[in-house]
Amino acid sequence: MSTVRLLVLGVVRIHGSAHGYAIHRELMSWRVDTWTAVKPPSIYHAVKQLDREGLLIGSGRQDSPHGPARVEYRLTAAGEDEFFRLLETALVSPDIEEFGAGIAFMQSLPRRRVMDLLTQQRALTERIDGELDAMKPQWPDPEAPPHAQHLLHLWRGLFQSNARWAAAMLERLSAGEFNFAE
Repeated sequence: MSTVRLLVLGVVRIHGSAHGYAIHRELMSWRVDTWTAVKPPSIYHAVKQLDREGLLIGSGRQDSPHGPARVEYRLTAAGEDEFFRLLETALVSPDIEEFGAGIAFMQSLPRRRVMDLLTQQRALTERIDGELDAMKPQWPDPEAPPHAQHLLHLWRGLFQSNARWAAAMLERLSAGEFNFAE
C-alpha cells in the first residue's frame, strides 16, 4: 500500500489539487500498471483512505461537464509530511516497485538528500547481494526442486543491477543532471 499512497500523494502534490479520475489518468500515463502492482481500483481506494486519514482533504462534490460530479483533493500539512516520509523510505527500499515510485518523485527533494539516499540504496543492495552470495554453499537445500538454485542467481542479478543503476544515477546527479528542490 505504501507505493500507491506515495504515488497518489505525489500526483496531488504535483498538481496542487486533483480529483480521483485525474489522479488515475496521470498515473496511467506513467504506465504504473506495468511497473507496479497498482491498479485503478487501488488508486481510488487510496484516495478515499488518505482522505479518511486526514492526509488529503476534499473540496466537496463539484459538477463536471465531462462526467459525474467530482471531489477535488489537495494535500494537508500531514499529507505533505507523509509524502516526504514515504518518498525517503522508497528511495532506500530494496522493493523495486517502491523504489521506482521514489525515483518518480525524487526531484521533490534537494539534490544532496537524494544523493545520500541513493548512496544508502546502493550500499543496501550491495549488502543483500553479498549475503546472497554467502548463501551459495548451502543453497539450495538438497530437498529443493532442481530449479531452486537458479533463483539465487536471479535474485543476485536483480540486486547487482539495482546497485549498478544507483551508482550510475549518482554519477549523473553529481554531474548536475536534473533539477531538484533546493
